[in-house]
Amino acid sequence: MNSAAADKEPLDIPPVPSWWNRRHLLDTESLSVEEITTILDTADQFKKITDQSRQTLSVLSNQIVANVFFEDSTRTRTSFGLAARRLGAQVVEFSASSSSLSKGETLIDTAKTIEAMHVDLMVVRHRTPGTPQLLAQNIDCALINAGDGPHEHPTQGLLDVLTIRQRRGSLEGLTIALVGDINHSRTARSNIWALKKLGAHVIVCGPSTLVSPLWESLGVEVSYDFDEVIPRCDVLNLLRIQFERQYTRPFPSVREYALLYAMNKERMKRAKDDILIMAPGPINRGVEITPDVADGPHSVILDQVTNGIAVRMAVLWLIAHPGANPQGGD
Repeated sequence: MNSAAADKEPLDIPPVPSWWNRRHLLDTESLSVEEITTILDTADQFKKITDQSRQTLSVLSNQIVANVFFEDSTRTRTSFGLAARRLGAQVVEFSASSSSLSKGETLIDTAKTIEAMHVDLMVVRHRTPGTPQLLAQNIDCALINAGDGPHEHPTQGLLDVLTIRQRRGSLEGLTIALVGDINHSRTARSNIWALKKLGAHVIVCGPSTLVSPLWESLGVEVSYDFDEVIPRCDVLNLLRIQFERQYTRPFPSVREYALLYAMNKERMKRAKDDILIMAPGPINRGVEITPDVADGPHSVILDQVTNGIAVRMAVLWLIAHPGANPQGGD
């Protein structure tokens, strides 16, 4: 059989479980272990399909996905667009800067207007926590949270978990540290819920101005000593300092932060031999991570990007699939 014919062979599309009834993906906090595992397993299957063929699937050819982003994005927006197109869906790109919001239109009216154009699924990013939950109560189409302020970023949390699971097989018993600007990080929150549900011990680490002791209420360990944490960790997820969400400078200088919390060559010497280095991006080289570590053999940062497409394909497929029960939960 020639390669052209092989490319046209039917591919094994992962089934939607009969019990799946979730219409929206608003957070990882409300996901059950079974739902998280199903999303990860489905993402693994889609990744295998896309690895073996660049063939566009037609499974969502009757669906229209709107990327509705009120904040700037490179990875997430592009990843959702590619994921939807690989599933055969049509994609509509919405930009807040060129919308009627500047003329006084409300957020809900904007969403309803987009939905009235026969959109089946909306991917929403907004600076205000709770925006996806508000929209889900006011529109009928399915909705995915692509990040709501410092609250949650569920697909980022899921792709991080998938990346770890691919390398370690299981998260049970692993020690995983989230390092950096924890207080302002939606990625941290989504990671914490998913990681703990899958059996990992989670440490949040950073300056006291960016890591509140109240995080312990979520069942995580709080530390301000990065050098003490490193030898205990199986995975380090290095988070960006989100100056755009801060009203005061949380430390004297970026140089001082890097001195205390950047993962560099010297700190790698104290890490486990098989440690995984992650960063959700965009990374600031020389701040939270040095180039030799970001590009080194322990880094899985680009794997996270690749897995983002697979996870978003899985989420779109599970939520938008016609066989899913539309009366389900959030």
